[in-house]
Amino acid sequence: MKVAWILSMVMAPLAWTADPAAERGPIDLTLKHAVDVAISAEGNTNIQLSGEALKQAQSRALQARAALLPDLEGAFSDRSSTVNLAAQGLTSIKLPIPGGFSFPSFVGPFTSADARLSVQQSVFDFASIRRFQASKVGVSAATQELDSTGEKVAAQVARAYLAAVRADADVETADANVTLSGAVLTQAENQKKAGTGTGIEVTRAKVQLANDRQRLLVAENGRRSAHLELLRAMGTALDTEVRLTDKLGYVPVDAVTIEQAKAQALQARPDLKAQQQREENARLSASAVRMERMPSLAAFGDYGSSGIALDNSLPTRAYGISLKVPIFDGGRRDARRGEAASLYRSERVRTGDLKQQIELDVRLALDGLRSAEDQVKVAKEGLELADSELTQARRRYDAGVTNSLEVTDAQTRLERARDNETQALYNYNVARIDLAQAMGNMRRSIP
Repeated sequence: MKVAWILSMVMAPLAWTADPAAERGPIDLTLKHAVDVAISAEGNTNIQLSGEALKQAQSRALQARAALLPDLEGAFSDRSSTVNLAAQGLTSIKLPIPGGFSFPSFVGPFTSADARLSVQQSVFDFASIRRFQASKVGVSAATQELDSTGEKVAAQVARAYLAAVRADADVETADANVTLSGAVLTQAENQKKAGTGTGIEVTRAKVQLANDRQRLLVAENGRRSAHLELLRAMGTALDTEVRLTDKLGYVPVDAVTIEQAKAQALQARPDLKAQQQREENARLSASAVRMERMPSLAAFGDYGSSGIALDNSLPTRAYGISLKVPIFDGGRRDARRGEAASLYRSERVRTGDLKQQIELDVRLALDGLRSAEDQVKVAKEGLELADSELTQARRRYDAGVTNSLEVTDAQTRLERARDNETQALYNYNVARIDLAQAMGNMRRSIP
C-alpha cells in the first residue's frame, strides 16, 4: 500500500506536466501564416526539393568554374625496384675496358625518392568558358524555379485553406439548419397542442430535423478531411489541431483588362523566367559543344626533389605550354553538337508554349472571376428572398392560414440558398487565387 502511494505521488507531477500540452487546444491559423509555413525551408515537400535542386545547380557551377582555375597537386614517392634488362632487349653488355667488365641482365634492387608539386592552368579553352557561363545560367534557372514552386505551393495551400474554411461554413450552416428545424418542430408541436395543427405536421418537422442532423454529421466529417488536407499541403504534422481565423467573404478585385493582366503575367511569372533561363542554358551548352572544335592552350609546371633518398636528392623542374588541336574523334563531337542544338530548339518550343499557356490562364481566370462575382450577387439576393419567404410562411402558419407543408418548403429553399451562398463565395475566392497565380503575384496578393 505504501509503495502504491509513493508511485502515485511520483506520477502525479508527470501527469500534471503532460496535461497542458494535451489540453492546449487548437492553434489559430490565418491564411498568410499557413502559406508562410508551407513555403518555408522545412515546409512543403516541393519547396524542399526545389531548394535541393538549387544547391545541386550551385555545385555544378562550382565544378564548371574549377576547369578555369589552377590545378595544383602534390606527390611523394619512395620505391625500391629491380629491373630485368633482358626483358627490354638488353643482354649482357661488355664494355671496352681492361678486364672485360659487363653489365648484368638483372639490375637491382635500388631505391628512388621523389617529392614534387605540379600545377596546370588553362589559358584559352572557350568550351570550358561557355560551360561555366551555362552553369551560372543554370543557377539562375534553379533560383527562378524555386520561386515558381513557391507560387504554386502558395496557391495550393490557399485553395486548401479555402476548402477548409468552406467546410467550416458548411458545418455552421448545417448547425443553423438543425437549430431552425428544432424551432419549426417546436412550432408544430405548439400548433398541435393548440388544436390548430395535426400529427402529420409534427412528424414532417421531425423528419426534417433528422435529415438536417444527418447533414450536420456529414459536414463535420468533411471539415475533418479538409483540415487534414490543409495540414498535408502545409507540410505540418497531421495531428496538429488548427482553428481557421479567416472566413469566406467578398473582397472586390481591382478591375484589370486582359492586355494588362497578360503583360503583368509575362513580366512577373517566375515559371516563365525559369523557362527562359533554361532556354539560355541550352543555348550556351550548345555553343560550348561547338567550341570544342577550337584549339585550347594550357600552361603546366612542376618542381621537386628526386634521388636515391631525400637527403641526397637534387632539385628538378619542368614547365611549358601545351596546345591541343582537335582533328578527328570518330564523329562523336558532331553527334553531340547535333544533340545540343536539338535540346536548344526544344527549349525554345517550350518557352513559346508556356507563353500561350500563360495567356490562356489569364483569360480563364478573368472569365471565372466575372462569373463568380455574378454568382455571389445572385446568391445573396436568393438568400434574402428565401429568408423572407420562411419568415412569412411561419407567420402564416401561426395564424392558421396555411399548414406546415408551406413552412417545410420554405425551409428547404432557405437551406439551399445558404448552400448556394457558401458555394458562390468559395468559387469567388478560388477565382481570385486563380487570377493571382495566373498573373504571378500569388504570394503578394495574400494580406
